Amino acid sequence: MRKIINSLALAAAFGLSGAGAAHSAEELKPTVVLVHGAFAGSSSWNGVIEELEKDRFHVIAAANPLRGVASDGVAVSAVVKSVNGPVILVGHSYGGAVITEAANGNENVKALVYVSAFAPDTGETSLGLTGKFPGSTLGDTLAPPVALSNGMTDLYIDQSKFPQQFAADVPVGQARLMAATQRPVAQAALTEPSGAAAWKTVPTYWIYGTADRNIPPAAMKFMADRAKSRDTVAIDGASHVVMISHPKQVASVIRDAGSAK
Repeated sequence: MRKIINSLALAAAFGLSGAGAAHSAEELKPTVVLVHGAFAGSSSWNGVIEELEKDRFHVIAAANPLRGVASDGVAVSAVVKSVNGPVILVGHSYGGAVITEAANGNENVKALVYVSAFAPDTGETSLGLTGKFPGSTLGDTLAPPVALSNGMTDLYIDQSKFPQQFAADVPVGQARLMAATQRPVAQAALTEPSGAAAWKTVPTYWIYGTADRNIPPAAMKFMADRAKSRDTVAIDGASHVVMISHPKQVASVIRDAGSAK
């Protein structure tokens, strides 16, 4: 009987040790904080989240207020500060400007991943970067601005033009749902100068589509080159929402950022 008890105790000890080792391995992986952009929401990351969770990454899809670069950066920075351990910050579109701001002062940010996104230098604006190269048709697809009681103005994409402008490589039915549920961005957010450029000190990774109609692909190549991107992936024919149409490729770039030394 004593031998049986000792054997069970030994087996239990090994079992706990194995579970602890597995748990420790998971804890070594950085937390991925995903930041959506204008005219989108946190659910736009669903496909990417599914891919990352297969590899046991802990993922947070942060709510981006879309009110202004500085204030949105503070909101996302608070999420980063709540994480005990390394963080990979991922931004889509205007969310790229936000992660550029949010990374400042957070030493646990290991890398920045720009997904069809802006990476402004100090003093630059999202609108200014959009116009730096030809190709954006966003301005022609905006709905009439919505004036708010606080004096701000919200921008939406005309729902009838949303599928072709924003998500041309997404099934039309899905794109129409995205159009109806789009989150507005404050007009002032797109013209607010950026603060310190975190990409100058934090490693960056990029992925975007060559058929993006919101941000000219040439602008994103320019920003990636300027930031000395460790890896830049341009997906032929992909739209602005590359994280929806090509979640596996986006997740792969994030994994690379998470495993880099």
